[in-house]
Amino acid sequence: MAVPESLIDDAARRFALLSDPTRLRILAVLLEREPLTVGELSDSLGIATPNVSQHLARLSTGRLVSREKQGRAVHYRTTDPNLRPLCELMCASLVGDLGRRVEAGRPARARAG
Repeated sequence: MAVPESLIDDAARRFALLSDPTRLRILAVLLEREPLTVGELSDSLGIATPNVSQHLARLSTGRLVSREKQGRAVHYRTTDPNLRPLCELMCASLVGDLGRRVEAGRPARARAG
């Protein structure tokens, strides 16, 4: 499926949001159990609360998560139903790549230099 020219910039912004490892970790936790507060995410990931909050603000602006105030707590959840299949597709691709590398006798994990 080709991306319409009118959506290229939006697609690039969405991929940029997903390019940060911390934001991917946050989304992975939310996809497993939601809704969660900033503190719960911080504890789960071992990341400082202000850092988690900053990433959640970016994900919220990008409409990948939503926030709901319940009393004094703010709970976050994923909003895009395509996130789970997208993550599953990427993980399957990475596992397949790892398998091909191992079969070829190459290092399992190569880093761009």
